[in-house]
Amino acid sequence: MAFELSPLPYDYAALEPTIDEATMKLHHDKHHQAYVTNLNGAVDKHPDLGKKTPEELLANLAAIPEDVRGVVRNNGGGHVNHTMFWQIMKPKGGGVPIGEIGSQIAADFGSFEDFKKKFNETTAKQFGSGWGFLVFKGGKLEIVTKPNQDSPLSDGLYPILGNDVWEHAYYLKYNNRRPEYLAAWWNVINWDEVNKRFAHAKK
Repeated sequence: MAFELSPLPYDYAALEPTIDEATMKLHHDKHHQAYVTNLNGAVDKHPDLGKKTPEELLANLAAIPEDVRGVVRNNGGGHVNHTMFWQIMKPKGGGVPIGEIGSQIAADFGSFEDFKKKFNETTAKQFGSGWGFLVFKGGKLEIVTKPNQDSPLSDGLYPILGNDVWEHAYYLKYNNRRPEYLAAWWNVINWDEVNKRFAHAKK
């Protein structure tokens, strides 16, 4: 297999009570695994694609053979988005952002509270399934939303953090209360990992 699903960097129940164990098992083992399986199916038809990283595939979708482009866009995006998602969360996370990302958030949004409010409001309005992302564009942080599993990488932008607002990410615990899930999610953010991603985005 060209691509594999990495295990979670913590236990399934480690993000309780923000994200429940049942959701983590379903989300990682079933949903994320399906994206990896489908991406590998596309690569089986065009083995040269397996020589590239999923990020490289998404960064140049126009170069993907037309018969598998949609599969790569959807499932490559799902794989990359979720790989980031697990890494930017941790047990006993949250709190005020530290380091360079904290300084940049304050500079571009006024305060962390103002940023959180804008991110949550913007992402809550994403119609149907999708993601809210923080990206670095033109020397400033920007909040963008993407439908389905589309990635900012396809727009030449590196996702610094992102929250999954597909219903499978929150419905078992929060039902249809997406804003409640968005508000709680900041309690498990791994700011160390977000700072690493911010450093990469600035390059």
